Amino acid sequence: MNRPLAHTVNAGPLLAALPDLLVDPVVRAALTEDLGRAGDITAAACVPAGQRLSARFAARHAGRIAGLDCARLAIAALDPTARFAVRIADGEDAPAGAVLAEVEADARALLSAERVALNLLGRLSGVATLTNAYVRAVEGTGARITCTRKTTPGLRALEKYAVRCGGGINHRYGLDDAILIKDNHIAASGGVAPVLQRARAAAGHLVKIEIEVDTLAQLDEALAAQDAGFGPDVILLDNFSLDDLRLAVIRAKRKVVLEASGGVTLETVRAIAETGVDVISSGALTHSAPVLDIGLDV
Repeated sequence: MNRPLAHTVNAGPLLAALPDLLVDPVVRAALTEDLGRAGDITAAACVPAGQRLSARFAARHAGRIAGLDCARLAIAALDPTARFAVRIADGEDAPAGAVLAEVEADARALLSAERVALNLLGRLSGVATLTNAYVRAVEGTGARITCTRKTTPGLRALEKYAVRCGGGINHRYGLDDAILIKDNHIAASGGVAPVLQRARAAAGHLVKIEIEVDTLAQLDEALAAQDAGFGPDVILLDNFSLDDLRLAVIRAKRKVVLEASGGVTLETVRAIAETGVDVISSGALTHSAPVLDIGLDV
């Protein structure tokens, strides 16, 4: 694929790239951590000043790519004149050995930025690759795969972007963009009906409400609240058996979005999807994704 030199990553028509404004602070914080108090003393000692270097980011294993902007910005932070050409964009699949991007930059800057670029690119591509495996596992069922808030501190926006690169969708981004009532909220508020009444009274017209239920009895309470006019938009079925998931789908009669969570693995996700639930959430997409092995070859 012969793409022209570019400073932006084309993530495809359905995948909007994150603004540099969000990515750059994360990249610069990582560079600051790595450069420490004296900068890269190895590059300064071994590489002549002013030397230029060309290199390629290459996938050591096949996977779904995410995070090329992190690599671009890491290099640009140390050499604003660097050229960065994308060959396989975020959201696309790369076979083993494929060149993801080509870069030409000041040699010292490139070598100093290398590890930060690879750490973020490999991490996000790993999330995208695992997410895509889940998405492919449920193909044809109608169920959608979503992540959770179980993200690496400081990397939430990037990891949730990587989930989208993998074909998944995002759950809420934080505590402030949706109401998610969990078991402890129910216990603290005196039950399913009282907590839903409080939530519905407090929620703005654009704020969705989701409640987590542990049993079919709690599901029935949530559905009754919906019939009464103060029910949830989404019901999360937590650690339900496959039989109970099927019963939940029948009882809900498509009047509310059903999300299944708990015990979700690549081995179990297909069977969960086939129960008829709408969404399947898994924290593993972000907290347990193995890093995709990517190298920088000079």
